[in-house]
Amino acid sequence: MNRTNIVIIEDEIPAARLLRSMLLRLRPEWNIEVLPGNIEESVQWFETHPHPDLIFLDIQLSDGISFEFLAEAKPQSIIIFTTAYDEYAIRAFSVNSIDYILKPIHEQRLIDAIVKYESICQDKQTTAEAYLDNIIDTFAQTNKKRFRTRFLIAGNEKLWTLQTADIAFFYSVNRITLAVTHNGKEHIIDLTLDKLMEQLDPDIYFRANRQTIIQVDAIQKIEPYFNGKLIVITQPASSEKITISKEKVSSFKSWLNY
Repeated sequence: MNRTNIVIIEDEIPAARLLRSMLLRLRPEWNIEVLPGNIEESVQWFETHPHPDLIFLDIQLSDGISFEFLAEAKPQSIIIFTTAYDEYAIRAFSVNSIDYILKPIHEQRLIDAIVKYESICQDKQTTAEAYLDNIIDTFAQTNKKRFRTRFLIAGNEKLWTLQTADIAFFYSVNRITLAVTHNGKEHIIDLTLDKLMEQLDPDIYFRANRQTIIQVDAIQKIEPYFNGKLIVITQPASSEKITISKEKVSSFKSWLNY
């Protein structure tokens, strides 16, 4: 009997280890491998290895959204998403026979997802290719609806709306998130950068590093930095250097050239 091959793609190492241990307890006969939680290295792995039967895929990876990985790697595998955010777009995947598990993962929910996967495998009419097409089509349909277009800003005893298109970049300092507009004004946003990346259009905004999200039109120039890094110069200028790590340079260039 052929062993079932499983891959976990998760950018949080403790979460990946916990999921692997839970799976081994529930299905000790499975062969499970944990990949780095980023798009670039995961795509490279799929280019040089047989595709697994099942992927547990975190939606928010360290260098972008997991759908970028799916579009590049075209895995011939069934997908079970893992996510920390219970949003309507994610619910749509479940409706379309694509399962997802909220983090922290509870054992019974994991069992339900495994049983669903095993039932799909028994359906001879279901193929990995059709399954992947279903994921991408569903994402394309819901993607247009879920991108944030404005923020409600409070100040001076009044509320007003700030259009997302007017924001050049977001940055975080002392656990406070600020939006900097193209005219240089700053506004406090009551969301973390992680949460913002779930809501912003990835064609327009890029997570440069842990502290900064930049808009493509705000980029004035890009300069080389030490150890293979890049520095991004924006207009308006950021008070701190906006650096792109060596590991994210490839995905950053791909994003700029989209």
